[in-house]
Amino acid sequence: MTTRTSESRTPDPAARPRAVGADRERADARDKVLGRAPYAFEHPMKRPCYAHAVLSSVPRGRITAVDTEAACQEDGVITVLTYENAERLASTDDAELAILQEPEVAFRGQIVGAVVAESPEAAREAASLVRVSYAEEAHVSELKPGESELYRPETANGGAGTDSELGDLDAAMEAARADPGAVALDETYATAMTHCNPMEPHATIAVWQGDELTLYDSSQSVHGHRDTLAEVFGLDRARVHMICPYVGGGFGSKGEPHAHSVLAALAARAVPGRPVKLALTRQQMFTLVGYRTPTYQRVRLAAGADGRLTGIGMDAVEQTSRIKEFAEQSANPTRTMYAAPHRKTTHRLAALDVPVPSWMRAPGECPGMFGPEVAMDELAERLGLDPVELRVRNDAPTDPETGKPFSSRNLVACLREGARRFGWQDRDPRPGVRREGRWLIGTGVASSAYPVNRQPGSVAAVQYRVDGRYRIGIGAADLGTGAWTVLAQIAADALDVPLDRVELRIGDTALPKATVAGGSSGTAMWGSAIVAAAETFRKRHGHDPSPGDHAQAETPGNPHAERFAMHAFGAQFVEVRVDADTGEVRVPRLLGVFAAGRIINPRTARSQLIGGMTMGLSMALHEETVTDPRHGLFVNHDLANYHITANADVQQIEAHWIDEDDPYVNSLGAKGIGEIGITGTAAAVVNAVRHATGVRVREVPVTLDKVLEGLSNGPPSGQ
Repeated sequence: MTTRTSESRTPDPAARPRAVGADRERADARDKVLGRAPYAFEHPMKRPCYAHAVLSSVPRGRITAVDTEAACQEDGVITVLTYENAERLASTDDAELAILQEPEVAFRGQIVGAVVAESPEAAREAASLVRVSYAEEAHVSELKPGESELYRPETANGGAGTDSELGDLDAAMEAARADPGAVALDETYATAMTHCNPMEPHATIAVWQGDELTLYDSSQSVHGHRDTLAEVFGLDRARVHMICPYVGGGFGSKGEPHAHSVLAALAARAVPGRPVKLALTRQQMFTLVGYRTPTYQRVRLAAGADGRLTGIGMDAVEQTSRIKEFAEQSANPTRTMYAAPHRKTTHRLAALDVPVPSWMRAPGECPGMFGPEVAMDELAERLGLDPVELRVRNDAPTDPETGKPFSSRNLVACLREGARRFGWQDRDPRPGVRREGRWLIGTGVASSAYPVNRQPGSVAAVQYRVDGRYRIGIGAADLGTGAWTVLAQIAADALDVPLDRVELRIGDTALPKATVAGGSSGTAMWGSAIVAAAETFRKRHGHDPSPGDHAQAETPGNPHAERFAMHAFGAQFVEVRVDADTGEVRVPRLLGVFAAGRIINPRTARSQLIGGMTMGLSMALHEETVTDPRHGLFVNHDLANYHITANADVQQIEAHWIDEDDPYVNSLGAKGIGEIGITGTAAAVVNAVRHATGVRVREVPVTLDKVLEGLSNGPPSGQ
């Protein structure tokens, strides 16, 4: 269990400012820089063993034979696990986790075996010597909207409704087509398959002591992972202990347990009492820990000559795995962004012989903001309106789907402030008119949005210590987002004590339960539990407690939850330079302005927003997982070939926010900032490329070929 004491920069308690809202250095920064913060694979263990997975080399079929003789003869090898000798799991309801139970193979890269050895080198070498024979079956591993067999899922991720409809969108589109001054836009947009690539690979240490299992796992939810693995192994939850004080990035991929955690526990069964360490390679992560599904988005907009929308719709097509469904809620943003009386959204899936897709930063909202925000740019161009003004005219006074008032909605303020900071007023709307040498220069804008997600169930504990400090315990996770820092700030203010009298403990199932670090909900939900626990403590023990006094409380209910629609909003502005000869795209400026409720720590907030914007830029220009449909293979399954944005890809990046007081979202007034930064960014980049070149790209990433194809007849004249 890890303990951290936050150091206060304020020496005089009598003049102590409030901790919340202060620009505080990360509490864990020095330990991480100095290598003192242990990640999952780094926890010191006595006599550890090491496991290495063997993955299938066919996309679908059945194992007919496994030859482990050569592997077993390697020095240091303890055992080789296959479906023939692995422990039978108590629950195989989750097909993704039901590994080494049957000879069937559902996708290329599925776990079909593992070697346990005395060293990681021996395990990896021996794994390469395991020979698996298959009876291969026909497979389909590529999403083709016009050819793939589609079906309607019962619900989308997060319980979102699969379809929605208000009014008559078809009639609105027909009316717009018949009106000479109106516009009916009907276009299809596409986002690529992308993969989370956190700096820390997915890793697990597992050790059995009798029928009790201890796991050191890189996890966004120690309690959630514990509960799932307890069910898989048929154990009481109290017999599974999970520890994870530090996480080196997750972006959603560590939000739910994956097959490697089960494999580590199975491997540890072979060596009772000895810990087994398992770290996935970067290549293995591409098939075993989820990814963002590719999407095809048919967007329809109907608008009058004044630019006001009369109809809006989005039909999303995605892929899922044949063995486990995941429906990304990509149409959700269309339901809440802009006002229009006629509305329709749908989600359809193709079940393919592919790995299981899962959460990736802002699932649903990130890809779902792309098509509609590019479509709004196209609509503005056809109407001869400024893209910022078009969005302002279609701002929704109430939630378009439910009719509920917004707890706060400052989208227009973000657009106006972003335009001012960016210098949007000097923009010539004509495409292709700005040029410096061979560089075509353009600017683009897009809106951002993300819901205020509520996940009840977190519990925080407060205990007064003999040294005069207050120990705060909650099983939260810090993915590098700043939880170590901001939760201590929240606790200090809630207890009305200096920050250096707060001792925070997180990342352990021995602590009170915490919900997953996901959906941009962690700070708000965990922080609200801490505030409630502090209030309970003060009511019970006053301001002069005795050592050992303690109290705990759960995240309180929100009486406003059903009354209001709750969302964070933002606006993204981008300048691009496009090489007229090669199609190369560079980004000199990226600026975002957000309205995300109360900002707990400006330093960590800015870091989160810039990180999300950078990831959105990566989506726009670089990230794409390429599938070879002949073999069901992810071709570019490493960081040498799967390109991501680096520092050199953007010269200047700025994140700002509107001071927003929203008393309805939770006791902190915080909306969450981890994911809104990525939504809208890719669309803003694509819109800027259009302005620079006159080339309208409707698919990300914006690679050279897509730009050059449009520039084949030379850059536009600007007329």
